[in-house]
Amino acid sequence: MRPAEEFPSSTPTGKLPLPVVLAGARGHGRWHLENIRRLQDEGLVRLAGICELTPLDAEELNGHTVEQSADFGALLDSTGAAIAVICTPIPTHTDLALIAAGKGVHLLLEKPPAPSYAEFRRMADGVAAAGVVCQIGFQSLGSHAVPAIRKLIAQGAIGQVAGIGGAGAWARDEAYYRRAPWAGKRRLNGVDVIDGALTNPLAHAVATALALNGSTRAEDVTAIETELLRANDIESDDTSCVRITTPRGRVTVAATLCAERPGEPYVLVHGSSGRITFWYKQDRVLVQRSGHGPEEIEYGRTDLLENLVAHLTEGAELLVAPDATGAFMKVVEAIRQAPDPLALPADAWALLPEESRRVVPGIDGLVAAAADTLALYSELGASWARPHQTPNDVRSDVPDKTADKTADKTADKTADKTADKTADKTANKVGSEVSTP
Repeated sequence: MRPAEEFPSSTPTGKLPLPVVLAGARGHGRWHLENIRRLQDEGLVRLAGICELTPLDAEELNGHTVEQSADFGALLDSTGAAIAVICTPIPTHTDLALIAAGKGVHLLLEKPPAPSYAEFRRMADGVAAAGVVCQIGFQSLGSHAVPAIRKLIAQGAIGQVAGIGGAGAWARDEAYYRRAPWAGKRRLNGVDVIDGALTNPLAHAVATALALNGSTRAEDVTAIETELLRANDIESDDTSCVRITTPRGRVTVAATLCAERPGEPYVLVHGSSGRITFWYKQDRVLVQRSGHGPEEIEYGRTDLLENLVAHLTEGAELLVAPDATGAFMKVVEAIRQAPDPLALPADAWALLPEESRRVVPGIDGLVAAAADTLALYSELGASWARPHQTPNDVRSDVPDKTADKTADKTADKTADKTADKTADKTANKVGSEVSTP
């Protein structure tokens, strides 16, 4: 990214620094708040407003003064925002994005972009119709390792790619599921939430694996198999795996929030003459191939808000446009439509009282084995895993608008009506909790 003084002094959205409103400034939103301040120090943006039901206090603002309001639309108007960063509960993403788009405000929308494919299409189509730019907050896709690995694959560095695995073994205590009313829910008051291991905390593993596979658009997905389980007393899954079939091969991602020894999540590219391991949170890559010694490389990363500013001011390529997350949203939809997660039997998990969290003995090895073999838990012999579902052919409901409209119409009508009523009452309001862990 060029220094601020080298940017044009005037842009289609106004003069630099671009005014930014942050919706959802607590939880993960605190990271966005600090990032906005970093870019403010560089002269690229200006924090113009914060949208929260409960205003941030002086300590949370760290001595700064900024306009605050619980009314998102009114705050966008009063601040003249050019960009809105939305880091609010998952079910609010689409409505808030469309409010901003309707006012000509560009977007950085946290992942997952929506709790269902129908809501995703409503958001993406509405944003496109409004003519604004939307960046989806998969920060791992800003890693310079992603294009570097894609180039290695294209050059045949590891031979013919046989498939891509992903592994995430994390830990979350019981308080994690009490942090917000929607936490660990599949639905809340009839509205989809789908806050599971693969769709929220470890969503980056899925999105990054799909990106390395070159299968990021909805039409790239032909079949999806899921195994959704839970050790915690929640609605959603905390121990899961998914296998995605694409024309470029299979992608299998295994995840748990009940790890015995939590570690860094990674994506593994299997080749006929080598493999590439990518620890995506660290931007670290290990290349192992025939005839060469192991090579480890650390890459840089482009911040997604910085990239959005560069796109608006100098025409830089947008890194994570909505359509580039269509394949991920097909996975979210498959998980949404799957049977409710299976509760693990009492002898399959244990409570760690000192950490107030549940662990699944042996799950760390199973997660790694799934990424290594592209197999599902049930195929790896886990006695508690439900037999994997028959592959769901999704090709027919993706490529054309007619199919998308049909999918929208056949979605859960009760949930849609409830969502509409909720939207009517709270379209301009946001909760004080955020959508990411």
